[in-house]
Amino acid sequence: MKNTENKPFYITTAIDYVNARPHVGHATEKVLTDVIARYHRLQGDQTFFLTGSDENSLKNVQAAEKAGKPTALFVEENARAFQGLAQSLNLSFDRFIRTTEPLHFTGAQKMWSAFDPADIYKKKYRGLYCVGCEEFKQEKDLVDGKCPDHQKEPEIVEEENYFFRLSAYQERLLKLIESGALRIYPEYRRNEVLSFIRMGLEDFSISRSVARAKHWGVPVPGDESQIMYVWVDALSNYITALDYASDGEAYQIFWNGSGERVHIIGKGILRFHAIYWPAMLLSAHLSLPTAVYAHEYLTINGQKMSKSLGNVIYPEELVEKYGIDGTRYLLLTALPYTKDGDISWDKMDEKYNADLANGLGNLVSRVIKLSAKLNGMAWSDAKDRELSEELMAALESYQIVSALESIWNLVRGANKLIDEEKPWELMKTDPERFTVTMGQLLQEIRFIGRCLEPFLPETSKKISEALAAGTVEPLFKRI
Repeated sequence: MKNTENKPFYITTAIDYVNARPHVGHATEKVLTDVIARYHRLQGDQTFFLTGSDENSLKNVQAAEKAGKPTALFVEENARAFQGLAQSLNLSFDRFIRTTEPLHFTGAQKMWSAFDPADIYKKKYRGLYCVGCEEFKQEKDLVDGKCPDHQKEPEIVEEENYFFRLSAYQERLLKLIESGALRIYPEYRRNEVLSFIRMGLEDFSISRSVARAKHWGVPVPGDESQIMYVWVDALSNYITALDYASDGEAYQIFWNGSGERVHIIGKGILRFHAIYWPAMLLSAHLSLPTAVYAHEYLTINGQKMSKSLGNVIYPEELVEKYGIDGTRYLLLTALPYTKDGDISWDKMDEKYNADLANGLGNLVSRVIKLSAKLNGMAWSDAKDRELSEELMAALESYQIVSALESIWNLVRGANKLIDEEKPWELMKTDPERFTVTMGQLLQEIRFIGRCLEPFLPETSKKISEALAAGTVEPLFKRI
């Protein structure tokens, strides 16, 4: 049922490091978030969809050095590639934030200055730092002395930096998550976060020396010798993009108001979003996110995507072969809710042909062609059906695969009706039943088109146009 209150709904992706161009893992998160944003717009919510690029990371600087390019030029080129996903994947984001923007610098420094002074202190320390994660590691986090995610030994770092008193927020964070004020999806990720908090939170470093940051990043207010830890400035993008710096209208509506504030992220950065970020917001006396969905990862033929393995797949390769909506469908259905998803060219070919070319595409083509035989007889123009409770519940809890499966059950049901009723025979033997059957099928593909609008917007539009015109070009050509 559509919402008539026009409630604010703010949804964000993680902002990506721009040390390389986007791959299908990045693309999947963007498409998934786009589906949720489009759904809420259809429901009548005042929706704002944010994505962007994390440009102040040391790993970006190192990648630029390796490429032999100035850092600013290098990150701009890659940021442009991420922005380009809007066209190549038909993304509907309202704002693309670059963390090198002056507006972001001003906002990040404003947030730092708003921290409770009791929560910030300076000390010398020595630790193991993984540049890939942009995070200090403890010995227990390592496997054979290496970061398990990046397969590299951390650097030993020793210097004096500012720290944030995360330990002071342990009980408040527990209450927020246990009460549901901050919802974490899926449920087992929520339990994972609660378990981590109960083990005891440790204060963390929130700045780096200018020398170690290689003069790249947001300066710490009042201390030009220090650069903000990239995760402090990066997380603040969710409010700086709304013009938190000057308490702008978008900030007041989408962050300071009573609506939903949702972060869609990969499971590897859940701790930053469900613990560090809320604690910093509490310290600065700012509103908190209302929900965090941590999705799983995509693997390629059972292996982690890796340049060294040569198995990285880029979104433009998929679009060239499967088209925009074909790519959106394959990425969305490849990522289960509770475990990593796996793709390969063979799997994608098979899925594309079975579900899109032979399934949905064949259904629409058959029904539209048969409808031309109605000889002017009116088919039922009943009131549009509301989206099913099953579909809406799946979308509200970010279970995209389940949502699409509920739609494909309709596709399979309609194809089964055609096979059982054989309307091409009814047309000759029982014209009245032919008309009734075709009315059912036309209404069904009309409804399927409506359900598909957040997922496959161009396909949804083509189905609507085909119904109006009574003719249709193939939606998906068999590969």
